[in-house]
Order: sequence, then structure tokens, then C-alpha cells
Amino acid sequence: MISEDLIKKLREFYKENNKTLIDRVSTEKDPFKVLISCILSQRSKDEMTEKITNDLFNIVNSPQDLLKIENEKLEKILYSIGFYKIKANRLKEVSKILIEKYNGLVPDKLNELLKLPGVGRKTANIVITKGFNKNGIAVDTHVHRISNRLGLVKTKRPEETEIKLKRLIPKKYWIELNDYLVNFGKNICTPISPKCSICPIEKYCKKVGVKKFR
Repeated sequence: MISEDLIKKLREFYKENNKTLIDRVSTEKDPFKVLISCILSQRSKDEMTEKITNDLFNIVNSPQDLLKIENEKLEKILYSIGFYKIKANRLKEVSKILIEKYNGLVPDKLNELLKLPGVGRKTANIVITKGFNKNGIAVDTHVHRISNRLGLVKTKRPEETEIKLKRLIPKKYWIELNDYLVNFGKNICTPISPKCSICPIEKYCKKVGVKKFR
């Protein structure tokens, strides 16, 4: 099991820094807005995603709203984000499926979420944890990298990391873990030249793979 003190230090660090993108753009934890935010964030910087998502949510609150927007107008809203044409089509496609298959509601089951276009395990788990407040561990590149550096897991793919972390992490920490490690990965445990000298959890870290980046 993971050290309680390690979780505590990650939580303290998180409280002193900015919230995650999903927290900022979907303060009411609406599953639909969480889902749309995740899709838009793919291959895009958080700063741009936040601006574009907020612009979109000024006029969109449901799948029905999204389908009513003309393609040209939707593409104009998304223009500054990466792959805006692909994402505009994807949002329309997802909205149509939600209306036709799920009565306009976002499903709260992992296997159902994974059937939606553009939704992988990370996005599905974020929707489950952020949108429905249900147990899950969302594993992105930060969570995968830090878990391996700490020596908690020895995996090559995020999917493997998710499975192993669920065996190591008490369920009471599952929902919050992604927030802590994403925030930590952006500010301290960066992909290249991590700031080990000021790391609050350095004593727990085995620094697996760190030397090759230095």
C-alpha cells in the first residue's frame, strides 16, 4: 500500500497550487461538461483549452445545444484549439449518440463511456470521478510517469499503471490521486529535468528513469 504520508504531502502541495483544468471549466461537475472538456483537451495546452471551453459553455449546456450549433459556428469557436475540425465533428457525433442511445445523458459506466468516439480510459475515468464522484483512477502521462519514478509500479502503458495502482492505493484516495499527480507533474516532477532538489516527496522516490533525462 502507498504511504499515507506521501498522499498527505501531495495533497498539501496541491492545495498551494492551481486546480486542474476540469475543476476550472466545470465547477458544477456536470458530467456532460466534464466529458466535452476532456475531449477538447486532447493534444491541446490547458490554457487554450480553458479559454475555448469557457467560450463554448457560454452557449452550450447539453448535447441538444451542441447539435443545434451550425458546423461553421462551432468550428469558429474551436478554431484556436488543436485539430479543431476533427474535434467539432467529434463533439457533434458524441452529442448525437448521447441523445439517441442514452436519452441525452452521459453514461456513468466505464464500458459504456469507452464506446463513445474519442473516449479512452483516461477520459472515461475522469468523467466517472469528476462528473459522477464515483471511484476510479484516471491515468495520464503525468500519473504514469510519476508512479514509475516513485517505484510504485513498473509498467510501460498507462492502462497497466491504472490496474496496478488500484491494487496499491486505498479506494478513499482514488478520485483525488489524478489531481495531485497531474499538478505535481506539471510543477515539480516534469518529464525533463525534474526539480528533485525541492521535491516534497523526494525521500519516497526511487527516481526510476530520472538520470537519463539529466
